Amino acid sequence: MTDVKDQDRRSYTIATATDGVVAALRMIDGRWKLSILFHLFGGHVLRFSELERAIPEVSQKMLTQQLRQLEADGLVRRTIHPEVPPRVEYALTDWGQALCPALDALLAWQADRPAP
Repeated sequence: MTDVKDQDRRSYTIATATDGVVAALRMIDGRWKLSILFHLFGGHVLRFSELERAIPEVSQKMLTQQLRQLEADGLVRRTIHPEVPPRVEYALTDWGQALCPALDALLAWQADRPAP
């Protein structure tokens, strides 16, 4: 009998594993992307102005760019409500939320770093 985990496990070569990790890191590479993601984890839905207040060091231009990139990569969903004035909200997609355990594992790995 085949274990369910064996059926779900993907086969990677060194090249495909390297390419996949590089692609994943590029999606979250950006001065403010991790801060944005951490503010949205846990189902939080925030407006642009709320993100601006939560990350006071970021400029409007950079916050806009980082949000657009996260949206283009499928990590963040932008919802425009048809109101006057328009209300725009940002939340993680299911795929974006699935990144949380990977970042938690990365934090745990970093915390366990032996002293140099």
